[in-house]
Amino acid sequence: MATKHRPEHHAPLQAESAMDYAQHEATYDRFLAGAKWGVISLAAILVILYFLIQP
Repeated sequence: MATKHRPEHHAPLQAESAMDYAQHEATYDRFLAGAKWGVISLAAILVILYFLIQP
């Protein structure tokens, strides 16, 4: 037989503090800049390797 569990009483929900949008946007901008320069660097390395290894 299934046992019947009583629902647990939880504390009332608390409103979260407001997110720091300026800090979030700054972090996202740094991430995008890093991704952009990473792709550019990788492309440059591939082009250099292509000309170095070409017979």
